[in-house]
Amino acid sequence: MAANNMHNLTTLIKRLEAATSRLEDMAQATIDPSAQTNGIAPPISTAAGGAFGGDAGGSAPALGQITELLPPAIDDFDAVMNDEVKTFVNTSEELGGLVAEQSAGVLRAFAAQRKFLIVTTKAKKPDIQSPVYMEILKELQTMMGTVGDIREANRASPLFTHLTCVSEGIAALGWITIDPKPVAYIQEVQVQAEYFGNRVLKEYRDKDQVHVEWVQSYYKIFKALSSYVQQHYPQGVTWNNKDGIDAKEALDQIQSGNTSKTPSGPTSAAGGAPPPPPPPPPLPQFDGSGPPPPPSAAKGASSGGDMGEVFNQLNRGEAVTAGLRKVDRSEMTHKNPSLRASAPVPTRSDSQNSTSSGSRGLPPGKKPKPESMRTKRPPRKELDGNKWIIENFENEQAPIEISASINQSILISRCRSTVIRVVGKANAISLDNSERLSLIIDSLVSSVDVIKSPNFALQVIGTLPTIMLDQVDGATVYLSRESLGCEIFTSKCTSVNINLPPEGAAGEDDYKECPLPEQVRSIIRGGRVISEIVEHAG
Repeated sequence: MAANNMHNLTTLIKRLEAATSRLEDMAQATIDPSAQTNGIAPPISTAAGGAFGGDAGGSAPALGQITELLPPAIDDFDAVMNDEVKTFVNTSEELGGLVAEQSAGVLRAFAAQRKFLIVTTKAKKPDIQSPVYMEILKELQTMMGTVGDIREANRASPLFTHLTCVSEGIAALGWITIDPKPVAYIQEVQVQAEYFGNRVLKEYRDKDQVHVEWVQSYYKIFKALSSYVQQHYPQGVTWNNKDGIDAKEALDQIQSGNTSKTPSGPTSAAGGAPPPPPPPPPLPQFDGSGPPPPPSAAKGASSGGDMGEVFNQLNRGEAVTAGLRKVDRSEMTHKNPSLRASAPVPTRSDSQNSTSSGSRGLPPGKKPKPESMRTKRPPRKELDGNKWIIENFENEQAPIEISASINQSILISRCRSTVIRVVGKANAISLDNSERLSLIIDSLVSSVDVIKSPNFALQVIGTLPTIMLDQVDGATVYLSRESLGCEIFTSKCTSVNINLPPEGAAGEDDYKECPLPEQVRSIIRGGRVISEIVEHAG
């Protein structure tokens, strides 16, 4: 109870600090510099030009600017950016180089998500398959992709593990498309990022504490984001479906700087409506340069300045990307196969000795974006050096056939409802993020490695030494007589069935189905933990 009260108090203090800073910025921005004397603002009656007691025969002067208050959800999001994200960016600047560039992309991604959340407070929810919804997500998708592109373009960097940690974790911002438990999604992405972050901690724990502080500051972002989502959006993002406007209209208003539902115009003497409020205040400064300068009087005091400049300050596009370096064609891995061949981190299918050390854990696969945020790519079947790459095939009517040799490995990724036939004896097969995929092979030298591929099916005609299944929900494996000596490793798998060939005469065609155990009982005896399979009788 005490810890919960302390957390609530800390959250309240952060909100008060963010609100106070915003009010100070707005007070400075809305005061006309020409109406000040020695930097002191005049009284309200003077500054208003007789708004409360002017000549009855003339038209009433325009009222002062009315600042639109942001919802508590946006205030708390600003608090996360001012605290955890700001600390991470500052720590990244201490490391400098690519790490600092990538942290700038993280900052822009959070700013894009802030704009998305503001749209949800103003608009009704559009169809998630509509172009309007994708347009609202476009900026966030671009910023998240920029973070991953920095990692992909610098595989030879000595800080490649740092870049991978950040690029894996940035997928947590996809929680806005997850229903009904976005917090669980953020925590799952955090596990992926911690795999690489812990490697940084292990390497630099006794060498350089700045790297340790950098990793810890990144972890705090996940913790703060989880608490924020749990408080405001525990069942997913909510929209203003009661009295909200059209999503396209809300997006246009934010991008153009007009956030009012009524058109602006001069106020009549008969008591017309006051001018519309200005848009939300700009994103707080992270470089200690203070609040933005007040709008120029030449642009019109009644309009509150050019609203496009306010949102340029929000995005800070040029200011943030000024230090980015253009990647030369000679450094692009997708244009230079020789760079991929010399990559410091081998792919899973290149490691032929991984099956001999069962105690060594496999690295998790790259966390995919939610389905609604992923752009559909064209199918690809290509032989790159000695590696076959098969990806992005969906609902193929005819089987995809590959003629492989003993020195070739096969990488299958993001395929769905497809049958793949491998003819000949290949080296190894690595398969990830493929749903309802059926794989038929002749023989392999090494292993079949399957990661996050539900409803997977495998048929072995010849020999197969090893099968490794990681996070597979539903798998059916048919073994031949020559492959009965196969070793099967499973981790976080359910509903895995192994079908053994008939032992009797050749005319018998019925396979024997043997499910793999999922329940394990662990007990402590003599100071040691002993685990055994749970068996159900009856």
